[in-house]
Amino acid sequence: MGIYKELRPHEVLELMASNEKTVILDVRESDEWEAGHIRGAKHIPLSQINRALNELDRKQETIVVCRSGNRSGKACDYLSSLGYNVVNMAGGMLEWSGEVV
Repeated sequence: MGIYKELRPHEVLELMASNEKTVILDVRESDEWEAGHIRGAKHIPLSQINRALNELDRKQETIVVCRSGNRSGKACDYLSSLGYNVVNMAGGMLEWSGEVV
């Protein structure tokens, strides 16, 4: 099990407002992504995370998002065990009140 922080969606919104370098990784499936996602997020479905490790910066704090926080928690467990600096957005897109594109 990796070690990672958790933020609620409103905390992620505040972070994004104060820092335009916030990195968001959406691990939902393609149909969920296409139905609406956070502007500027990177999309890598959880099932494909292994193939995309080289697209992620280990040192850059990355906020991981899914529908409810469950899959993003799994992604955070895995990525943090490999040394990535990840944060789980607990509550997921179900609780997201920010802009969706």
